[in-house]
Amino acid sequence: MKLPFFIALRYLKSRKKGLSFGTLISISGVALGVMALIVVISVISGFHEDLQKKILGAQAHAVVLSYSGSIKDYDKLGVFFSEKNDILAFSPFVMGQVLISSGKRAHGVYLRGIIPEYDMKTTEVFKHVKYKYENYTDLPWIIIGKELANLLGVLPGDSITIISPMGSIGPLGIIPKVKKFIITGIFEIGMYEYDMNLAITDLKIAQDFFEYGDKVTGIQLKLKNVYKANTVSQSLSKELGEDYYVKDWMQMNRNLFSALKLEKFAMFVILTLIVLVASFNIISMLMVNVTEKQRDIAILKSMGATDNLIKLIFMYQGFLIGIIGVLIGLTGGLILCEIIKSYEIVKLPADVYYLSKLPVKVKIFDIILISVSALFISLVSTVYPAHRAAKINPVEILRYE
Repeated sequence: MKLPFFIALRYLKSRKKGLSFGTLISISGVALGVMALIVVISVISGFHEDLQKKILGAQAHAVVLSYSGSIKDYDKLGVFFSEKNDILAFSPFVMGQVLISSGKRAHGVYLRGIIPEYDMKTTEVFKHVKYKYENYTDLPWIIIGKELANLLGVLPGDSITIISPMGSIGPLGIIPKVKKFIITGIFEIGMYEYDMNLAITDLKIAQDFFEYGDKVTGIQLKLKNVYKANTVSQSLSKELGEDYYVKDWMQMNRNLFSALKLEKFAMFVILTLIVLVASFNIISMLMVNVTEKQRDIAILKSMGATDNLIKLIFMYQGFLIGIIGVLIGLTGGLILCEIIKSYEIVKLPADVYYLSKLPVKVKIFDIILISVSALFISLVSTVYPAHRAAKINPVEILRYE
């Protein structure tokens, strides 16, 4: 096995010192393909992680809901959840759609009623409150997102009006329920969906406003392992019985994460074509090498070299090109990822993406997958040239020597 390897290593070089031009082109193609794959896949993984972080900043890991539309004995369920090792915290909430207005501006939002000390243990909304108002009045408190505050033109300390379409029926038809609130805080999670369409107030206030009595819409759960949310949710659904169902954060954002997953796969397939193009360079370079080395191959065969040994020489040659290209591509890709992560080379409009620079997340699994794929393509590209080299007839080549 050592002989084919050393011959393959010699064939990578030109007659002068250094690698041949064809070898350099082949290595460069593999290296560029691997580098592009690492950078792009790492950026998509960065977007995925950043999005997940923002979603879990506003949502709980799982939510317990009732088929009847409300949960009455949520205190008993709280005792049940506190005994579960997989659950770190729980928080009851009331949720409803309302119209929020200030002056002549209005917008439809979700009003969530919570118990602040409980909610702080299950979500991170209060950690994202950037503007506060401490001078409380007789009006009930409410906190809203930054985008919603900009749309309404309000600041902490201003009063707003909440209107519920589910009002009482009077002589003139349905009379909407109206209530004034004072803005005590403005949060900025960094995701438009929440910063524009979510408002938070006290649980008792929301229960009175939506006429829930002592009932709640559901119970938010914070789990020990966020990535086991699906398994824990299914287990809880079975234990709670037919009246309840549990939705985890991945189910509630399935379309969004499915789109990101599909985009990541599509980019991997598209950029793998760069490595495939590089494999054609390897094939053409090896075919030229086979033609140039016909006399050497004939001499080796006349000395007793088998077809398999000749095949190994050219397969080693292509595989060495793949290894060198992958190593250069990995090094370049990781360096470029670190540069993008540390410096604002690519600037993003913060008002659109809520990011000033590209997020980068390098995953070991992605690196291994890219490297193995590139090496496999490089190895496969050697099969035909190696087969052609093994089929050379030494008698025909050495006849006129």
